Amino acid sequence: MSFTHPAWLHRRSLAGRVTILSTLAVGLVVVLIAIVGYFTVRMQLQSSTDDSLLQRAQIAARGYVNPAGQLQIPSWVLGAGDVRVATIDAQAVNIPDGEPFSDFPTLGNPERAVAQGSAPYSLRTLSAAGTSYRVAAVPLGRGVALVLAQSLASQDRVLTKLGILMLILGLGGIIAAGFAGWGVATGGLRPVRRLTSDVERIARTEDLTPIPVEGDDEIARLARSFNEMLVALAASRDRQKQLVADAGHELRTPLTSMRTNIDLLTQADAGPDQLGLEPEQRAELLGDVRAQMEELTTLIGDLVELARDEPLPPAVETMELPEVLDHAITRVRRRAPSVEWAIDTEPWWVVGETAGLERAVTNLLDNAAKWSPENGIVHVSLHAGELIVDDEGPGIPEADLPHVFDRFYRAAESRSMPGSGLGLAIVRQVVERHSGTVSASRSPYGGARLVMRVPGSPSPAPRTKPVEVS
Repeated sequence: MSFTHPAWLHRRSLAGRVTILSTLAVGLVVVLIAIVGYFTVRMQLQSSTDDSLLQRAQIAARGYVNPAGQLQIPSWVLGAGDVRVATIDAQAVNIPDGEPFSDFPTLGNPERAVAQGSAPYSLRTLSAAGTSYRVAAVPLGRGVALVLAQSLASQDRVLTKLGILMLILGLGGIIAAGFAGWGVATGGLRPVRRLTSDVERIARTEDLTPIPVEGDDEIARLARSFNEMLVALAASRDRQKQLVADAGHELRTPLTSMRTNIDLLTQADAGPDQLGLEPEQRAELLGDVRAQMEELTTLIGDLVELARDEPLPPAVETMELPEVLDHAITRVRRRAPSVEWAIDTEPWWVVGETAGLERAVTNLLDNAAKWSPENGIVHVSLHAGELIVDDEGPGIPEADLPHVFDRFYRAAESRSMPGSGLGLAIVRQVVERHSGTVSASRSPYGGARLVMRVPGSPSPAPRTKPVEVS
């Protein structure tokens, strides 16, 4: 069961809601205390009056009975000037001389039951001439009961004053609760307002500097979580800026070269002699344009792959890594026919994105084939989920080892060779999406060693259809 705030409360600010709710809560407690206090005092006063009146009636009944059963005692003998005295039997009510009969409460069956001995006493409230009386009846014997009626006027005045006092205290308590709620809302929500101001400043200025955090309460934890989000957002923005800057730099070279070649073709065909280019020259230029277009296409594909900064692949399935490796080697052999391959694998099943892992493995093999000498051997081994690719090339300098998986990073020796410097960066991104690792080091065969580790299982696993990850 959920509690829904009324619409008028939702339209108010958080400070206003805290003030209203705290005022209502404290005010309700104050009102309940006032009501309970009033009725408790009223019950105590009535109980005290009943005990005193009944005790005096019993004492008077034991000590002041004449043989004729007539009541001869005045009111003052009973210890209170506001007590009216009478006797009652089965036929009539007897009131002492000098007492006005019309001012005496009208007695009835409860008092006659006491006179007849069917009840030990009676106690009730009656009214006469606009005055309330508490009436007690005790037996006198021989069918007669003594009746004492005490006026409740003084008690009513006390209760009226008490009610007014409780009302004043209740209203004062509600007002005090309102001020207290306002103070709590003002002081308690000050960190929230400060955090809101900082967030609005960040949204307005796009300054992702973390905000200062004080204390260890809920607001401080919220601020720390917000700072973590700012750090992640700043890192993402820096990566985007770096990607755009590097992409612009890398795209400029093939675009410039392509534009130059196209301008040469255009100028040659539009010359005044209209002789144009020799077929061999035209074919060479067209080949350069085609190669630059392929390089540009590859670069754009790599950029799109790197832009997919996803924690999980869009579709996963159970795959056999040696099979993925076999497909990748088949593709690379067509591009590097002069390279020999030494392959040693064992079963390893992985849950992940087949296309992504195949591209990562292909990039590793392409890198080894590119640096291998003519008729060189690339050694590939796969054991316990660890794919090791060794080449016999010049190797990676020690200064470049920490950076070979960075985007657009190219060693000094590789800047004259084709490529964009994104292949190994894509390998790292794909492997990390599959909770794996990748590293580079010197190879015992003299070249570079690239190691890719992907978690999985050596036991056979059933094939599963691709599962879309939402």
